[in-house]
Formats: sequence, structure tokens, C-alpha cells
Amino acid sequence: MDKFMFSLMIIGMSTFAMPWILLLSRKLGISYAIFYLIGGFLLYTFFSEHLPSPLPKNNDSSILHLTELIVIISLMGAGIKIDIPFSIRKWTSSLRLVFIAMLLCIVAAAALGYYMLDLNLAAAILLGAVLAPTDPVLASDVQVGPPNEQDKPFSKFILTTEAGINDGMAFPFTWLAVTVASISMGEKTSILYWFSYHLLYQIIAGIVLGYILGKATGYFVFDFSKKYKMLERLDGFLAISLTLAAYGITELLHGYGFIAVFVSAITLRHYEKEHKYHKSMHSFTEQVEKMFVAVLLLLLGGSIVQGILSSLNWKMVLFSLMFLLLVRPLLAYISLLGVNLHHKEKLLISFFGIRGMGSLFYLSFALNEIAFESEDTLWSIVTFSIALSILIHGFTASPALRYLSKSKATGSSI
Repeated sequence: MDKFMFSLMIIGMSTFAMPWILLLSRKLGISYAIFYLIGGFLLYTFFSEHLPSPLPKNNDSSILHLTELIVIISLMGAGIKIDIPFSIRKWTSSLRLVFIAMLLCIVAAAALGYYMLDLNLAAAILLGAVLAPTDPVLASDVQVGPPNEQDKPFSKFILTTEAGINDGMAFPFTWLAVTVASISMGEKTSILYWFSYHLLYQIIAGIVLGYILGKATGYFVFDFSKKYKMLERLDGFLAISLTLAAYGITELLHGYGFIAVFVSAITLRHYEKEHKYHKSMHSFTEQVEKMFVAVLLLLLGGSIVQGILSSLNWKMVLFSLMFLLLVRPLLAYISLLGVNLHHKEKLLISFFGIRGMGSLFYLSFALNEIAFESEDTLWSIVTFSIALSILIHGFTASPALRYLSKSKATGSSI
């Protein structure tokens, strides 16, 4: 049987089924990601000889670029959904989760990787950088809804903005792991170079270029198009166009494209905030994102069948459980101390630090840059953590949100 044609059939069927899977997901109160993860497991159990290998070592560049695309599309979608404009005061909780909780999670995961899992320093730092960011792709169940939707709990706003910011802010620490690995191999680089270039310059470049591109797009879409009566001919695909343009331009200028995409989305979103065109962009972006997610989750389930967890041992299982159920929730809760939120909201926000496609991208990116010791171990830990996160958070997100919405204590000041 032709593998390519069989794969096209599977992609078509799995994406065609998405609306019904989403409906079933809402009725059962569990994440749609669980269905696709199980689907991938079953597909590769019975039809592996007709499908391409899902293992990263056999498709390293494909996995890298597929996860890269889904993350930037998801970042654009997240930015378009955010109705509250950026300010330090209104975004305080999100910024605390990124600049306190995420950084502490990197340190904690790296320390556990070094002392508990016997990874070397570079691999331990990489493990921390890869697992620390909350994923914007698989966190849709706990994120805000479409633009200008009335019912948007503040806890969902915090989780959406956290996911949008930290997937870019984790990049410097992935580069830190690469830098430490390079130094250990005798290559000419330094921590000072990492600090000045990968930490400072690339973050600033991403923010500045994202803002400029978002403003320029806003002018063309709203001001220029109104003047020349062109707006009605524009469609939702513009969001994907801006995503690719912002990411490509920023990366060519050596900034962080993830940051640029999210900043450009926020900037465009608030150029003319109430315009109905934002809903069109969001709808198109969400549809494309769901298609990629379906395919990648099938591959993730297939990789488990094909042996990506072969290096897994009880220490790694314990590490993943500790990170998801203790480290992230505890450090996130600590970072929110003093914030004007009810403790139930803080608990929910702290618990739903969902791991996902961003982690796969960062790990694939780093391993494509330089060879790390314990690569199989890293793939096993990260894949197991993502699968565990999909199951734990996928079964608990809807019930937790329903409980919180019914609670009289859900109100909070922003």
C-alpha cells in the first residue's frame, strides 16, 4: 500500500472528524487531545507498516518544522483572542507566571534532572527549558474564547497570556543549554555572548519587530482598506499570512519569532479592537491550528507505540509526576502571592500548566543545533510528560472550570 496515499487518507479522516470529536469532548467534559492521542496509539498499533515513522530520530527536521508551525499559529490565535490591552498592572499575574514561576520551574527541573536523573549540566538545563513553558497549543480548553466574547473569566485570560508570552521567553534558556553544551565541547562561545545576544538582543528584536509589523498590518487592514473600500475582500487567512511574515522576518533578523508573532497579534488585535474582522481571523486561525494539532497528536501517540519511551524508568516517571503535580503548581502559586485573586483561581491557574507541542519543538530545535548526551532519555521524559499532561489536564480542565464558574468567589479585580 502506498504510504503517502494512506497518510493523506488518515489526515483527511482525522481532520474531517474534528467537529464531531470536539462535540463529543464537550459532552463528556474531557479534552479532544485525549481522543487523538489514543487514535495515534491505535493507528500505529495496527497500521504502522502503512504509515511514516513518527520517531524524531527518523524525521528530525519534519518534527522540528511541524511543531514550529503549530506553535506560531497557536500564538497568533492566542493573541487575537485577548481583549485586555497590555499594561503592567492588568498583566501582572501573567508576567509573574513567566518571570517568576517559569524561571523557578527551569531551575527546579534542571536541578532534578542533574541530581535525580544523573543528566549532565547541559542536558539538565535543556530539560528545564523544554518543560517550563505552558503550551499555547494544547491549552485551548483553559483559554479565553473568540475576540469580543462577553464571558471571559480573568483566570482564563491569565492562562492565555502566560502561554503566549512564555513560549518565546523559554527560547533563551534553550540556547543557554546549547551554549553550555558547546562550551563543554571546546567550541568558541561564552555565557556573556549568550546573555548579550540570545537573552537581550533577540528578545528586544522580537518585541520591536512584532510591534512594528502588527501596527503596519493594522494600518493596512483597517485604515488603508477603509479608505479604498477593500476590507470586504480580505479574509481570515490574513492572520496566517501575518503569522508567517512576522515569524520569517524576525527570524531572518535574528530575533525571536515566537515573541514577534504574539506581539504582532496583540498589536493588531487592539488597533481597532471592536471590529468584527478579528472574529474572522480568529476562526480561520483556529481551524488551521486544529488540523495541525490532530496530525501531531496522532504522531505523538504513534511515537509511543514505536518505542520513544524505551528509555523510561521509574525515576523519570517520578520526575514527571513531581513536575506536573508539585513543582509547577507550587511555584506558580507562590508567584501569585499578593495578587488580587481568590485562592481558588490561583489554584486553578497554578495547576493548569499544560505541557505540549512547544516542548517538542524546543527539544527538537536544541538537538538539531548540537549533540547532547542522553538524547533518548530526554525524548522519553519529555514525551511521557506531555502524554501525562494531556491525560491529567484533559480530564480535569472542564470539571475544574465548571466548579470555579459556579463558585461565588470567582470574581477578581483586574
